[in-house]
Amino acid sequence: MGVVKATQEDIKTLARLMRAEAEGEGKLGMLMVGNVGVNRVKVRCLDFKNINTIPNMVFQSPGGFEATQKGYFYQRARKSEIKLAKKAINGERFHPASYALWFFKPGGSCPAQWFNQWNAGRYQSHCFYKPTESDCAGVYSTY
Repeated sequence: MGVVKATQEDIKTLARLMRAEAEGEGKLGMLMVGNVGVNRVKVRCLDFKNINTIPNMVFQSPGGFEATQKGYFYQRARKSEIKLAKKAINGERFHPASYALWFFKPGGSCPAQWFNQWNAGRYQSHCFYKPTESDCAGVYSTY
């Protein structure tokens, strides 16, 4: 059972997002994007108070993912990506994205803070950012 509700179409949508945002960073990079997505659906804090489904999360505007504005996102999800999306939905977490709600790809090193959120670490070209527990305790709860 997943840590967030997901239909088969939701799983495919998350898989497409994971591929579009991080395919060049391999399976682990895509899983980390999945972690951020699942965390956004799971919590009720900050920019994600009303985000309670995978489609709401993927297409959130403003504050959503740039990948949804590119044609590559709209290509069919592959079996390998669907398998990864299921892992994220089932609660597998991967550091530094375990408790992250944001990520971005800077031109250089990761800033210590990004929009007042703390850096959790870097994986390849993406920096991951997590809220403080006082701002969003829900992200730190166990699945």
